[in-house]
Amino acid sequence: MNVTLASWRQTWEQAGAASVDDSLFHLLVACYSEKHRHYHTLQHLRECFELFDEAKGMAGRPAEIGLALWFHDAIYDVRRYDNEARSADMAAASIRAAGLADDVGQRVHTLIMATCHDLPPTDPDAQLLTDIDLSILGAQPRRFDESDKQIHAEFAHLPWSDFREGRKRVLYSFLERPRLYNTDRFYAAYELQARANLHRSLSKL
Repeated sequence: MNVTLASWRQTWEQAGAASVDDSLFHLLVACYSEKHRHYHTLQHLRECFELFDEAKGMAGRPAEIGLALWFHDAIYDVRRYDNEARSADMAAASIRAAGLADDVGQRVHTLIMATCHDLPPTDPDAQLLTDIDLSILGAQPRRFDESDKQIHAEFAHLPWSDFREGRKRVLYSFLERPRLYNTDRFYAAYELQARANLHRSLSKL
């Protein structure tokens, strides 16, 4: 699925919305195109949807995962620690405004909060969503190295020593997990490459 107005409308229609707010699509595109973003951009969103298209058969509620993907990085401020919560709130409010049931908004909110990646999710749809979001860790070396530079660019306001220590903590926290990917499909496809990428990234810090 491309990040297009047509795919936006399709996601909402599949979720059961009677009408679609196209202005919200343009707002999200503007969010993902903010100048301070280098990794959390439309490129990341497109990559997520490409993988979701391939794995959609694994989803229990595919339209809700689609909505969660659209909104999961809607709010991104590197100086704050509540981006996921603010993005999830935005999604839930938008779903409510579209006239969908409250439980749809609650589930999408929960899905987006799973992208904090603090605990392995137990819900199958959240497992799929988080695996998609973390697929970059297991990307081919050239794309992973590009994403590494993009993340550094987003934190360019920090002194190198501060960025290095923070980045090391994040990368080590991933490596310490028994497995990075929850679903067998993503584990088989990305786990080994992800660990190699993480070790290579750490060697540069």
